[in-house]
Amino acid sequence: MPESIKISICIICFNEERNIQNCLESASWADEIIVVDSGSTDRTIEIIKQYDTKLFRRPWTGYVDQKNYAFSKAGGDWILSLDADEMISAGLREEILHIIEWSGPADGYRIPRLSFYQDRWIRHCGFYPDKQLRLVKRGKGSWVGGRVHERVEINGSVGALKNDILHYPYKGSIVGQLQTLNNFTTLQAEDLYERGKRFHLILLLFRPLFKFLEVYILKKGFLDGIAGLIIAVTFSYSMFVRYVKLRELDLRDS
Repeated sequence: MPESIKISICIICFNEERNIQNCLESASWADEIIVVDSGSTDRTIEIIKQYDTKLFRRPWTGYVDQKNYAFSKAGGDWILSLDADEMISAGLREEILHIIEWSGPADGYRIPRLSFYQDRWIRHCGFYPDKQLRLVKRGKGSWVGGRVHERVEINGSVGALKNDILHYPYKGSIVGQLQTLNNFTTLQAEDLYERGKRFHLILLLFRPLFKFLEVYILKKGFLDGIAGLIIAVTFSYSMFVRYVKLRELDLRDS
């Protein structure tokens, strides 16, 4: 790689002792690794300090702001955003190196993400290819969005890469998924409420059912075996909980 071209990998984390080492190992080829930690109390910081990173510690301010803060600390010509429960596959590393060596041609690139859950790679349920816009030229992209489902917005052209980010969500277990579900449904309900959405019984009756059918039938979750059934049921439950929490916000302010 020419000396004038650098790549920064930006990672945000909180209590990720289970995943952070594998994440950092997969990123170790980068010119610079930026880690923004929001107050971990487990072994996360101890593990990070074993690697050549630029570590910043700041209170949690939300996904969008935290990731933009990480971008602001990056000095590379290209920035790759990575979550702490993700890894860069060998094929993706080579593909990225080729892209940055030739400086383009696009200003940002979407990357497919393959998730491992319930002891198998999930290729249906809407989980794959789950293309994420993660590789951007510095100054060409920033994070936008609400409390959840943040995304990179590019000022320029967008291309696509073929190789995968490897994703290990929910700490691999139903307990981890339910913890994530509880946190995300709270944020989703608050976003809905701020946008003027209000609770209606019909949402509670039908949206969870439709979500199950969407994930398990339309998105072929049944092809992922028992894992696909678990995902479909928990996604349906997540929809149910989201609208119960929206109702609670209505009641609080009525």
